[in-house]
Amino acid sequence: MSAPDGSPVGAERSIGQLFASATTELSALVHDEIALAKAQLKQDVKRGAVSGGAFSVAGAVLLFSLPMLNFALAYGIRTWSDWNLAICFVLSFAANVLVALVLALIGVVFAKKAQRSKGPQKVAASVKESAGVLQNAKPHPRPELAQDRVPEAIEAVARSSS
Repeated sequence: MSAPDGSPVGAERSIGQLFASATTELSALVHDEIALAKAQLKQDVKRGAVSGGAFSVAGAVLLFSLPMLNFALAYGIRTWSDWNLAICFVLSFAANVLVALVLALIGVVFAKKAQRSKGPQKVAASVKESAGVLQNAKPHPRPELAQDRVPEAIEAVARSSS
């Protein structure tokens, strides 16, 4: 069995190896958290789409079914009850409005679920926390330089990084 960096388990690793391993694992963690945020965002978009679809269906039911359903229902009520035809049409319209209201309530429920979901915000906070840990991590303690050697050290770093 070996550690993630390939060294055998139980063998002492240098601080640099430990730091490299921790950096790799934290990088993988950040990538996984980003993937989680994407998945949660997809779920929220899906809920929003269901909500919009329910509202659209409610509107379509109200618009397209009114004429045919009103006539069929009104004449059916008239046949069974011998009531005035106008009252029968009002009752059939009320039935259509009731169906549209139920579909609109379904849309509201899904819209509230999509709005309440705080998944991506939780993941974003976790990513910021992980990034903060990475920024504050140091691979090894650095010795203090004497004040007269500070310019030499800056020049050496500038030469090594170019």
